[in-house]
Amino acid sequence: MSTETLLSLSSNSLFIAFVLLLIAILPIGLAVKSKRKVFGKVGLLLTYIAFTLQLVYFVLRWIAVEHAPVSNMYEFMTFFGIMLTGSYLIIHSLYKQIVVGLFTIPVSLIILGYGSVFTKEVKPLVPSLQSHWLTIHVMTVAFSSAILSISFATGIIYLLKTLDVTKKSISTFALEFVLYCLVVVVGFIGVSTYFNVATDDTKVQFENKQGQEQTEIYTMMPLIVNKDALTASGEPVGTLQITNAIDAKKLNSIVWAFIAGTILYAVILVIFRKPLIVLLKPLTNRVQPQLMDEISYRAVVIGFPLFTLGGLIFAMIWAQIAWSRYWGWDPKEVWALITFLFYAAFLHFRLSKGWEGEKTAWLAIIGFGIIIFNQVFVNLVIAGLHSYA
Repeated sequence: MSTETLLSLSSNSLFIAFVLLLIAILPIGLAVKSKRKVFGKVGLLLTYIAFTLQLVYFVLRWIAVEHAPVSNMYEFMTFFGIMLTGSYLIIHSLYKQIVVGLFTIPVSLIILGYGSVFTKEVKPLVPSLQSHWLTIHVMTVAFSSAILSISFATGIIYLLKTLDVTKKSISTFALEFVLYCLVVVVGFIGVSTYFNVATDDTKVQFENKQGQEQTEIYTMMPLIVNKDALTASGEPVGTLQITNAIDAKKLNSIVWAFIAGTILYAVILVIFRKPLIVLLKPLTNRVQPQLMDEISYRAVVIGFPLFTLGGLIFAMIWAQIAWSRYWGWDPKEVWALITFLFYAAFLHFRLSKGWEGEKTAWLAIIGFGIIIFNQVFVNLVIAGLHSYA
């Protein structure tokens, strides 16, 4: 079977899995709202089938590219989303809480959708990536991050259940902001897909801070460009020109994400005339807060040692092989250490200070934010040895 055929089959498997997960939200939601177990069984069956197809994607792409498909942002984010689906199935087998899936599966879909905006092109691995320790390191990090992300979902469920969302407070505002950020990511996926499908790329030329002529290809309509930027035909481009010390293309993508996300958020408010936390609150009516708190804690207990292995120990072994040093204070290494220290503090406060309930929920949400910052922002925005992603 040719490489193109394998890649096509793997992509189709992933797409079908995405659709099945999207469909699964409906019966899972009905199971949460009603007492009929048949809805939960249907939702779980669809989730298991989707997860199986996701694994088919992973195996076929591995065979096609002849290395573990975790070497760029598309492959990593996709594997992260797959592992989040698998983590939910593991947690459900332990606790039988279908409501966790209602909040976890949409996050998994957002991660998969976010990954899809990056190129799927297969390229030869750079020398530093040609190591089995890279595979072990990245897959362990993705799996551990997915398990830790379960605590994010259960943290949100706990807060929705216990907070009085009809009253304005710092907690309700913060929780609404967290949900708004998720909507912004959805907006980014939507606007990226639109520009990829419906518009042509724009070639922008400018003089960088080294005084050299530089060309950037804008997939999204250039609102923000570097100073004195011109199109290939020599015409002025962009709405706002900024200093050449800042990467305008990346900032342009962030601006479009917030534009699209804010519009989507405003549409939701206009249609339902309620904040997101008020809309989602009824889905937690039958939730046991203490059980959600327990799941948040257990997810960190499982995920933290795995992250320590993958994000620090295995990463240092790979760093020694790739760059002949175990530690170099690369931005990615620094944020891996910050993630480790944060979850170590999480467990310390939980065990020695008795931080339970709302405090645990907020720590879980902050931890997820650190994970996403590490896996996405550090790779894309902060220059370092991991910028190849």
